[in-house]
Amino acid sequence: MKRLFAILAVVTLMQPIHAQKFDFNECDVELYKTTFRLLAPPDVPEVKLRLYTQAEGGKPIRTIKMTCQDGIWTAVVPMVKAWMVGKFYTFDVLGDKKNWRETPGVFAKAVGVNGKRAMVIDLAETNPFEWDRDGQKLPKLNSPADWVIYEMHHRDFSIARNIHLDPSELNGGRVSTDYPGKFVALGEDWAIEHLKNLGVNAVHMLPSFDFASIDESNDEPQYNWGYDPLNYNVPEGSYSTDATAPATRIRDFKLMVKKLHDAGIRVILDVVYNHTFNVENSNFQLTWPDHYYRKTADGKYSNGSGCGNETASERQHMRDFMVESVKYWINEYHIDGFRFDLMGVHDIETMNTIRAEVDKINPNIFIYGEGWSAGDCAYPKEKLGLKANIPSMPRIAAFSDELRDALRGPFDNDNKGAFLAGLPGEEESLKYGIAGGISHPQVDMAKVNYTHTPWATQPTQMIAYVSCHDDLCLTDRLRASIPGITQDELIRLDLLAQTAVFTSQGVPFILSGEEMLRDKKGVHNSFESPDSINQLEWRNIMRYPEVLSYYSRLIQLRKNHPAFRLADADKVRKALEFLPTQPCLVAFTIKGNAGGDTWKDITVILNASKETKLVNVPAGKYTVVCKGGKIDENGLGIVSGPTVEVAPQSALIMHN
Repeated sequence: MKRLFAILAVVTLMQPIHAQKFDFNECDVELYKTTFRLLAPPDVPEVKLRLYTQAEGGKPIRTIKMTCQDGIWTAVVPMVKAWMVGKFYTFDVLGDKKNWRETPGVFAKAVGVNGKRAMVIDLAETNPFEWDRDGQKLPKLNSPADWVIYEMHHRDFSIARNIHLDPSELNGGRVSTDYPGKFVALGEDWAIEHLKNLGVNAVHMLPSFDFASIDESNDEPQYNWGYDPLNYNVPEGSYSTDATAPATRIRDFKLMVKKLHDAGIRVILDVVYNHTFNVENSNFQLTWPDHYYRKTADGKYSNGSGCGNETASERQHMRDFMVESVKYWINEYHIDGFRFDLMGVHDIETMNTIRAEVDKINPNIFIYGEGWSAGDCAYPKEKLGLKANIPSMPRIAAFSDELRDALRGPFDNDNKGAFLAGLPGEEESLKYGIAGGISHPQVDMAKVNYTHTPWATQPTQMIAYVSCHDDLCLTDRLRASIPGITQDELIRLDLLAQTAVFTSQGVPFILSGEEMLRDKKGVHNSFESPDSINQLEWRNIMRYPEVLSYYSRLIQLRKNHPAFRLADADKVRKALEFLPTQPCLVAFTIKGNAGGDTWKDITVILNASKETKLVNVPAGKYTVVCKGGKIDENGLGIVSGPTVEVAPQSALIMHN
């Protein structure tokens, strides 16, 4: 999992944001004065505030020596608000070797192009129309099991929309975008229409804060996933309609959120607090050397992130920073959920503190993350946010690599298949994922691929998925692991994989473009590949209409039937009964009218083999609603037990 990360910053705000131990609002603007604050070592020789009229270059118009009290360096500028708003600033910290370290700090809320200088801003002026009423059109979701998450990258989603489609190719509506690759493209009518037709109710956006790997002053095509934060609390400039205007990137992001919320779609932010691109140039290090990082016993920077360093969330100032950053995105940008990159690097106490603080604002905000690290951390494993420790993190979820790799094959070998490739042996791992990662009397944990102890205490703590931005996407993985696969076979297996995901008791998650058979030309780690690799192929909607139709009907099936969304471990254990497995075949029944469902005794059979299979089911007549790559809740026919026939590489869903 290759990552880029870089430099953090510090912000300017009108409304104070109070941390647990110190004030992260480093620029308070009042009518006749502005107060700047910086958390820096109290024993440094000197700290200066520098004011500029521009984001880059030029000399400071004022340089003010800051004073320190109780670890907070402060400077007061006695100028009226009208003069201060729009001015850029940095803090300059004098090191023990007489070297100056200039930085926008660690909590900038507005920055100029490329994020080198923070800017004083009136955030109220960035709010779209009726921002105070935002979110009122969001439908109520009773639990995380009701979420349908769509993981997307801003540039991937819209950059090729105009290339691939013209008005004659779709029936009605606007099909082009004025802002390819930008935040606001996601709020355009065509984008909203696609998301609503698909049926997703939450978009998980890859890192959208200001990151370092893109030169915002250069209009040439550039690409990165964004796992290299520069300023954690400012939207990325390259996704803005004008990266040179600090207020525009903020306004664009808010407008996107407002458009999605008005359409009933929640917004999840991918946050990367676990590492920086490097140590020496990060704003953490420029502000307070080594204070925010872990080191090994021999004094080297620990590398649990796989990127050369890891942050020390267990230290109070880093913990406070993470808590206040999350709260800021909720309060200022109305974010509905957070995905924590490499959550296994962070300590359990910090994650639980974040959950508790978020609950004070909105307990329905969803928090989940990667329950692993990329290497060993300089902190005890039993205290880290690893998947195995999810029982110690109530109401925080993690991705199930058990379900993912049971379907597609191991993460460390792209060419090795599993259930979808017709290879037996992963049936128990698949059953574990279908149950939502909880203990279930019919799941033999000794045969589960990566864990022999259930780690989810509730099914809502497990993210069910088969592919994401990391590794090969689903179609590329099928091609790599099944030599000679035909297009028809690929489509059958693609639909079968998602049927397993959406009929599981976990929280379903899909990568954007899977609904149109997205591929990345076989590139495993496309974090800096060009648009030609990463962009969505919108023409595939016309090429493979049956795929989008199946996805949307499958999502609607889950939404319409609470039996697939029980959200409670005891209810799952009571209602979910597995039928005898066969090689490359898993079947289960959700008994009775589980969860108040109108359907009784729903049976799902997943057959990945290349042969038609006979499956024993309880005697009775069943209405078939999914068969042969088609879904129709009104019925596709009637079958009778005690045996039913299931076509090769397909799912059968029926109810009594």
